[in-house]
Amino acid sequence: MKLIHYLNFLLIFLIIITICIVEDVLVNNSLTQTQNDCFLIEQQVEKLDDIQNMEVVMLVENLEYNWTNSESQLCYLVNHKSIQEIGQEIAKMKLYIASNDLAQFEVSVELIKSYCKNYLHFMGASFHNIL
Repeated sequence: MKLIHYLNFLLIFLIIITICIVEDVLVNNSLTQTQNDCFLIEQQVEKLDDIQNMEVVMLVENLEYNWTNSESQLCYLVNHKSIQEIGQEIAKMKLYIASNDLAQFEVSVELIKSYCKNYLHFMGASFHNIL
């Protein structure tokens, strides 16, 4: 009888560990993809020195599309209020493209990269989450 209790405990523990690992992988992949998209945007802006360019607009649209998909997955794993800043900065980037405000556009890209870097440090699996 005790063996069944130990097996149930082990099974529950393994399920919790698996969920934490899946959470960590999803969070890391989503935030890393967002950072990579920002690096591509920065490279394109440096190359062209202009944000009112179809290539930059398409890269921002791609960033928004990837983030929207990632955000919908992350909402199941983390508090939505914790990650909404990235979506707000993407919306601001689109406004800065329309007004051709390069300085503010670059600030938004840096903020998104900063948010991703900070989120990578505190989101995902930890021993405290497992317990």
